[in-house]
Amino acid sequence: MTSDIDRANEATDLLQHLIRNACVNDGTPGSGQERRSVDVLTTYLEGSGVDLETYEPAPGRTSLVAKLAGSDPTAPSLTLLGHTDVVPANPDDWTHDPFGGELIDGTVWGRGAIDMLNLTTTMATGMRHLALSGFRPAGDLTYIAVADEEALSTYGAKWLCANAADDIRTDYVITESGGFPMNGTDGLPRLPVIVGEKGVFWCVLTVTGTPGHASQPLRTDNALVKAAEVVRRIDEYRPRAELHEAWVRFIDGLGFPPELSEPLLDPDRIDGFCDELPLLGLARQAHACTHTTLAPTVMRAGTKTNVIPDRVELEVDIRALPGWETGDVRDMLDDVLGDLADDVEIAFLSEEPASTSPIDTPLWDALQRVSEVFYPGARTVPFLTVGATDARYTRTLGSVSYGFGLHSPTIDFEQYGAMFHGIDERVDVESLRLSTEMWMGLARDFLA
Repeated sequence: MTSDIDRANEATDLLQHLIRNACVNDGTPGSGQERRSVDVLTTYLEGSGVDLETYEPAPGRTSLVAKLAGSDPTAPSLTLLGHTDVVPANPDDWTHDPFGGELIDGTVWGRGAIDMLNLTTTMATGMRHLALSGFRPAGDLTYIAVADEEALSTYGAKWLCANAADDIRTDYVITESGGFPMNGTDGLPRLPVIVGEKGVFWCVLTVTGTPGHASQPLRTDNALVKAAEVVRRIDEYRPRAELHEAWVRFIDGLGFPPELSEPLLDPDRIDGFCDELPLLGLARQAHACTHTTLAPTVMRAGTKTNVIPDRVELEVDIRALPGWETGDVRDMLDDVLGDLADDVEIAFLSEEPASTSPIDTPLWDALQRVSEVFYPGARTVPFLTVGATDARYTRTLGSVSYGFGLHSPTIDFEQYGAMFHGIDERVDVESLRLSTEMWMGLARDFLA
């Protein structure tokens, strides 16, 4: 009989292996090579009693599906969905090797430790030990480790939902983020559950000009100069705040005093209030959760030092609130560009509106019950993530999809948020223990 400490040690070792595999996804088809981590996970789960299947829509871009079949086809079914790819990391910026997976003073360091190899490994650990214990669910319990989440999921969840829907569809799905404890004003912890995410409207703005000799720059039609002005206008653009259900219920659930809650729930006051909040705390989250945002991220310009550029490509990451469609985003871009609109072509790389799942469900109730075992008196509160997860694809299959995990208070809210795609990503072993035990408790509560 294994103990929770034994299972935490297993999850720690598995996490270290996945970090060291360095399945770095830079957005190109040949990157990621998630097969390395699928091989590790397959070896780990073999012999436990779960059924295993792999899918590889492109060389090396492999996803794993593991299943404990249910005994009752009418019972609710659940998927634990993790991803194995990570974003790039510059070792020069880190305190420790981002792909070393070092265990230092009870903390595992490395790219993916928070996003989201911690949950991918604890889901696998929980699944293995449920199977070894002889647990047989009423409804199917599925564990999926997908490729390509850090790009557009072309070779991962998006592909699976389009090509293997019958193999992976379940009534409920839990994937990444959430579950970081936040103290309410009553001193009791609040645990955010991700119930939706903003829309993803990545686009390329092609700014045009007229080429010429750079030795004579006076009054030239320089596309790079115009692109710089476009960037400035994007940075200064201030759309009006919009309050949606998940945000209102999140703030209400935290039980903030009126001096905090009232401006956060007033679209006319929230912008000024965010300007006064600590930058890495609630401010960025509050702003992103209540505004459609634009961020210029990549620029390609010029051919030679002595040639005035006639074409600049500017990539912009746009995250839209619930209710926004492509036409609304185009209208916003036209407003931003103003008199430069005729010199800019807009091409969308992604047109995925925001997606949400209902809050009042049996799975929500189960998460509340199980969370209280680990955090007595805790309350789950809904939250809209400002990033993108694979839940946007599982929702297309009709699955109620949440983001959750369980974390210790060792890493606070500010640090937790800053580590996503940031430097010095790390997770403490106690968080790995909590998540592993929570997955096992949830399966027994919800699927028994």
